[in-house]
Amino acid sequence: MVPLGFLAVFFVWPVGAIIRLGLDSGGVAAVLGEPATWRLVAFTLGQAAASTLIAVVAGLPVAFLLARCALPGTGFVRAAILVPFVLPTVVVGLAFRSLMPAGGVLPIVLANAFFNVAVVARTVAGLWSHLDRRAEDAARSLGASRLRTFTSVTLPALTPALGSAAAVVFLFCATSFGVVLLLGGARYRTLETEIYLRTVELLDLSGAAALSLLQLAAVVSVLVIGAIARRRRETAMKLRGRVESARPPRAGEWAVVAAAYGVVALLLVPIGSLVLRSLSTPDGWGLDGYRALAGTGFRGSLQVSGIEAAVNSLRVATDATMLALLLGVVASVVLVSLGRGRVRAGLVDTMDTALMLPLGVSAVTVGFGYLITLDALPGDLRTSAALVPLAQALVVTPLIVRMLLPVLRSVDDRLRQAAAALGAGPWRVWREVDIPLAGRSLLAAAAFGYVVALGEFGATSFLVRPDTATLPVVIGRLISRPGELNNQMAYAACTLLMVVTVAVVLLVERLRVTGAGSVGEF
Repeated sequence: MVPLGFLAVFFVWPVGAIIRLGLDSGGVAAVLGEPATWRLVAFTLGQAAASTLIAVVAGLPVAFLLARCALPGTGFVRAAILVPFVLPTVVVGLAFRSLMPAGGVLPIVLANAFFNVAVVARTVAGLWSHLDRRAEDAARSLGASRLRTFTSVTLPALTPALGSAAAVVFLFCATSFGVVLLLGGARYRTLETEIYLRTVELLDLSGAAALSLLQLAAVVSVLVIGAIARRRRETAMKLRGRVESARPPRAGEWAVVAAAYGVVALLLVPIGSLVLRSLSTPDGWGLDGYRALAGTGFRGSLQVSGIEAAVNSLRVATDATMLALLLGVVASVVLVSLGRGRVRAGLVDTMDTALMLPLGVSAVTVGFGYLITLDALPGDLRTSAALVPLAQALVVTPLIVRMLLPVLRSVDDRLRQAAAALGAGPWRVWREVDIPLAGRSLLAAAAFGYVVALGEFGATSFLVRPDTATLPVVIGRLISRPGELNNQMAYAACTLLMVVTVAVVLLVERLRVTGAGSVGEF
């Protein structure tokens, strides 16, 4: 009841209130009947499909490198591809803006693909490492080329992982907010940014509600497909068991390895461009942007200094991570317990999918729902400092569940049975067996959740007050205001956020348990 109760109060109720308000005000049918609405849907789905295709094509050679190649430096590759996934959206948006100042469709598609290569690579590598090479070797001995062996033997076996990864990547790309807002401007809009525009600037609640209904239907469909694919992937991994498939590359495999390192190099280009841009000044190279973070920007553009915004970010991210950890651990324990009992698998999958819903619904919809519903709770949370951590915890909790759940499911039941036979009760079994075995993944999930909360932009930009703005919100405001100093401050703040992100990624990789709990376990 704890995770479901939190989901009901802080997700279902606010979103339902927004939809009901929009339906009561009328005009939903008119919005759905407008050709512009369906052009918006087409662009949203089209750019998401294009980004997903690029992420899958780029992620496959990296997955091969991680799963099948025994080479020095694979740890660096694993960490390098994870950095883009956890970078704040405003950081990635500005990084691609520094490379493609004109913006447009191509930067949007590339930026969304940049985010999600890690999801494909790590998810597919998890299953690929379980495949026995002997089937491929048999096909090769019968005269099949490397390409035919891959398409006829390997690719069909990887289909469950590819389907699971593609569903999640498509969901992330379709609901992208910060990237589209920074790179698309007023010309290119998705459902997510249009909901923001209609809610915040036009106050068109009926239109926002209609678009939210469309987005919710699409999100639920993708989550159901993802849950089915994920179940097939987990079943395939259990049936195959773990085999030792990594070895030094041979002959034509070096071309795939080269392609994988090429993808990694391309992923580092926007990051390097961002760092260089943060050091660029009208007079050459310098640290003007970093020094200016102690102030409030060109002609007082901000109500807080960059340093104060950084402190706000650290405080809010800490609160959100603690709450998300509590909810994520409880939810994971419940899902594992239900899976071991006599509960039907369909019910477990339904609860699992329900916990993932906040990842796909507009953060703006949730934020506006908070403002019209939470006054009914004791203390009127709308004016409370807890409002932003609550919204961030809603986003972080599903990610923590996805990291912890595979680890807890992999714990051998015989260890629990032995502890129970020695007189340990159910809670002591969890405390003495499961939690110690999952301890490293729990720390990794906490670090990962912290950096995601630190860079959260969508809901925070809508809920935070100007005098308590976080660093991502300050970056968004700086880049939208005139003045070269503001631009320098924005790029400097992005670089600092990126440094923190890289440090956390290295910590996560150090704590990573091989074969379980990776970030790609969606």
